[in-house]
Amino acid sequence: MVRLSIRHETLYTYERPVRFAGHRLLVRPRDTHATRVIDAHLTLSPPGDTRWLYDAMGNSVCCFQPQGEGRALSIVSDLTIERYPASLTRRDVADPQTATPIVYSAGDRAVLAPFMDPASEDADGRLLAWLRDQVENPKEPALDFLLRLNRTIHASFEYRGRDQGAAQEPGHTVTVGSGTCRDFAWLMVEALRRLGYAARFVTGYLYSPRHAAVRGAGATHAWCEVFLPELGWTEFDPTNALAESPDLIPVAVTRTPAEAAPVSGAIYGDGGQSELTVHVDVRPAESLPAAA
Repeated sequence: MVRLSIRHETLYTYERPVRFAGHRLLVRPRDTHATRVIDAHLTLSPPGDTRWLYDAMGNSVCCFQPQGEGRALSIVSDLTIERYPASLTRRDVADPQTATPIVYSAGDRAVLAPFMDPASEDADGRLLAWLRDQVENPKEPALDFLLRLNRTIHASFEYRGRDQGAAQEPGHTVTVGSGTCRDFAWLMVEALRRLGYAARFVTGYLYSPRHAAVRGAGATHAWCEVFLPELGWTEFDPTNALAESPDLIPVAVTRTPAEAAPVSGAIYGDGGQSELTVHVDVRPAESLPAAA
């Protein structure tokens, strides 16, 4: 077990005062067999009404309605969690499955169907052409293929941090050969869906004891989950070539990146020039300094 403290700071600033519509916050991990939330606290400015719910994916969502008006919106999430991760082991399974085709039971397919249907276009076929090059042997075990694809994206694409903006279309990522963590996660999700895998987009936090050793530390992170018979939902982080790593702390799972924004909402009025600042700090609980 590892106990971690997480501080996630989001600050929007505006040139002129604005009023705020309701905001949707995805900042609290779900309690699972691998993650237990010990303490959670939100500091919101301006203050407002909050209401918690579980969405259709089972994500813990805070509905926040800021009161009054202001030139800034500050959302600070402080968490203390315990992690009970299980590393990915090559256990014997009754049917290990091959890379293509992956076969799910009828019961699983009924639940997994939304995650098997691609959600992006590939009009010029660049994603499909790239994907064909990755399938070297149709008899390759599915887990071996996924680990290899995870490593290939990590090694073949240049990481370029980008704080704002939607995830790139997977075909565009293939064309430019670079992206950020959400681009690589989305590339892997959509590539696998085209092979019949059930895959979903995951957003959360990355614990990095060696801060420079991983890509994406210091901000929210994104990776891919794939459903495998007898193994269940399995994590792959193509940004860092990690698989079922204890350093990955999931907060939300979604079908597309657009649904996974940690903070989403709107303003009323002309705020003029605006700026967004995001900072995430993940460290052992006992070493986190007290909030000012």
